Amino acid sequence: MIETLSATDLLLAGSLVLALGVVQLWHGLQLTRSLLIGSLRMVAQLLLVGWVLKALFAAESLGWVLLMATVMLLLASYEVIARQKRRLTGWQGYSIGLVSMGATAASVTVFALVLVVQPTPWFTPQYAIPLLGMILGNTMTGIGLALNHLTQMAASSRAAIEGRLLLGQTADQAMRPLKRDAVRAGLIPTLNMLAAAGVISLPGMMTGQILAGAPPLEAVRYQILIMLLITAATGFGALLAVHFGAHRLFDTRERLRLDRLAPPKH
Repeated sequence: MIETLSATDLLLAGSLVLALGVVQLWHGLQLTRSLLIGSLRMVAQLLLVGWVLKALFAAESLGWVLLMATVMLLLASYEVIARQKRRLTGWQGYSIGLVSMGATAASVTVFALVLVVQPTPWFTPQYAIPLLGMILGNTMTGIGLALNHLTQMAASSRAAIEGRLLLGQTADQAMRPLKRDAVRAGLIPTLNMLAAAGVISLPGMMTGQILAGAPPLEAVRYQILIMLLITAATGFGALLAVHFGAHRLFDTRERLRLDRLAPPKH
């Protein structure tokens, strides 16, 4: 059985992050504040979700599971927009991440619960929420990277895009090279994860199961399942987000509308 961690154990781990912050401050990297705030936010969020999951597991209600999933999806959509250097303005920018993740991460999670894992009932919180969390987190990263690459490249390649339009290409044809590169950028972390799994690193879920006493081969099978689901959700999510994002950059007369991008973040 896994050993119980005390508050002292967590403080010892936190001292490493604090030491990193001191070194960053010494080198003038201006990341210490973000590092400390991010770490404190992570601790608060995980403690909060721990209490929420405890109550959710006890209730085992479809309504509460759907509510939790909706909150996770809304927060993930906000994070996608918040991390963009040149985000799409208006509610459309937020809705692109929301729809892309809802159509991929949520549907892939339901697919896994109903057809693969098959708990009884299918929405059992102990399975549904962790599965959605792992898939949604990776999909959020992929979509965020893809959209960030798309908007930045569109802003820096304005002359090339408008030149293609003048030569008679449609908006879709003019944006095709940028869309292709954006999807690739969104999939880089997932491809790296697939290449490194089991050779360079042991994935988190598999490590957690082994530490908890599960047979290694059983832990491996679940990890393979999770990684395949993550890959599918991230790939389809990036494709959808880039499609919707590129469409938003043009008006009905197929004119490039970079005014729909917010000013760059510094």
